Amino acid sequence: MSAENQQERFRIEQWILGFTDGEGCFSVSFIKNKTTKTGWQIFPEFVITQGAKSLPTLEIIKNYFGCGNLFINKRSDNHREPLYRYCVRSLDDLNKVIIPFFMRNSLKTYKRNDFEIFSKIVAMMSRRIHLKENGRKKIAKLVENMNRKKKSRFLKSSETKRQADAKVSVR
Repeated sequence: MSAENQQERFRIEQWILGFTDGEGCFSVSFIKNKTTKTGWQIFPEFVITQGAKSLPTLEIIKNYFGCGNLFINKRSDNHREPLYRYCVRSLDDLNKVIIPFFMRNSLKTYKRNDFEIFSKIVAMMSRRIHLKENGRKKIAKLVENMNRKKKSRFLKSSETKRQADAKVSVR
């Protein structure tokens, strides 16, 4: 790779890094899903959101990473244009592309904390820890320290409480 190409790669990586600090998000959701054994699906994703006018920006980022998808998010709030989301949800892509990128290129805002927690959760899921009740609870506790620091719906759900109560009464 020539020095000029290396410099250009450095510039785009720093641009993506700054863009993520401002407009990106690392999130992990617990979604009720009756088709799964546990009734819950754990859903990690890396997202960058932009209005329709900036869709070419998201396409540049998607092309750089070579993974993920673009989705339109039609919304009815105070914005005059639809939002587009660049999302990476595949555990394989998160492990092989997204996480290594942000390990090499350190975020500058508090999103660094979210990224570190996100990375731990993705690693746990890769080791299939999320398939056991105890693992799901550990992940839910970690998620509570991300983004808006909301209490986990999973930990508050009646099914989870009922399962915990049943285990206590059996012992």
